[in-house]
Amino acid sequence: MSREKVILAYSGGLDTSVAIHWLKEEKGFDVVAVLVDVGQGKELKPLAVKASKIGAVKTYCVDAKREFIEQYVWPALQAHAVYEGKYTLATALSRPLIAKKLIDIARKEKATAVAHGCTGKGNDQVRFDMAVLTLAPELTIIAPLREWELMTREEEIEYAQARGIPVPVKKKSPYSIDRNLWGISIECGVLEDPDTAPPEEAYQWTQDPLKAPRKSVEVEIAFQRGIPYGFNGKKMSSLSLIEKLNQLGARYGIGRIDSVENRLVGIKSREIYEAPAATILLQAHRELEMLNLDRELFQFKETLGPRYAQLVYNGQWFTPLREALDGFIRQTQYCVSGVVRMRLYPGFAACVGRTSAYSRYSKSLATYEQGDQFDRKIAEGFIKVWAMPYKN
Repeated sequence: MSREKVILAYSGGLDTSVAIHWLKEEKGFDVVAVLVDVGQGKELKPLAVKASKIGAVKTYCVDAKREFIEQYVWPALQAHAVYEGKYTLATALSRPLIAKKLIDIARKEKATAVAHGCTGKGNDQVRFDMAVLTLAPELTIIAPLREWELMTREEEIEYAQARGIPVPVKKKSPYSIDRNLWGISIECGVLEDPDTAPPEEAYQWTQDPLKAPRKSVEVEIAFQRGIPYGFNGKKMSSLSLIEKLNQLGARYGIGRIDSVENRLVGIKSREIYEAPAATILLQAHRELEMLNLDRELFQFKETLGPRYAQLVYNGQWFTPLREALDGFIRQTQYCVSGVVRMRLYPGFAACVGRTSAYSRYSKSLATYEQGDQFDRKIAEGFIKVWAMPYKN
């Protein structure tokens, strides 16, 4: 008699490596491991081999980098989605895509369940579960970390070592790290004390700004309808452009974020993030919107970014509201085309120039020098009408 199949979102890390063994031995499932490449910077084939050695009956390696950028990252960029003014949502944006791939493979394999390695008090469990409950409510969801008796990472490591499960975590360096093309999330260990400065060893990607090149560098980023497509005058693929900006930004130590944020489950969490390309592109995109959008549209759209970020953060990607906001935001982007010049310095990036055929900036109205065409005489009447509601 064949056993039921469970489709596990496998990362190769501690939690999901232990989960393969646990799902097989404790739950009696045949485990199909799924590795979804959203730019983790790892070779998936060795991880697939590792999953098989631990006990997976089958493994899938899915290259979803382009889909991740074009269908998840770019809409978030156009919306200027940043959670609580800091977090650029790298991990949060990847979860609905990974969940969708799990569902596709579950249907292909005729599996009855899907599983993930999310902690029982984090946000990712909500994101995975919400996607499955929305798109495939017929599937059972199994979250080993909500069920097993292993309460700490140290206990998981001991469990793995006792059973010969290879894991990349040592007791002396218990960081939990999630990486993709849009950024890296890092938590656990000494980072759980919000008053402790992040040790340099915790950063995975970015150069210490104190060790970055002293000489700044200028780059040009071209946008078409709110989507970046060119770098320094050359057209580039989405993947190549992000990789280039990540490389440059990391070299200058750009995109380091230290945040104590409000998790959906009701607790505060201290995490650090690294997001070089995201930091540069979000700033450049907003500069172009400031140049090209009229005042009312720009200011109203500014109110939607935090709401969009909240939807992503809270696992509400597959909802009518997110789809409706995408429709509005796409409409605002028809004129967000042009070139933005960004200068990279140790630790930060600054816009130093922007140009567009859709620019609403008029030098003849703004200048204080010869050629000024602004009629100062009308200002007095305008101010009196503006102040009228407030006069005693």
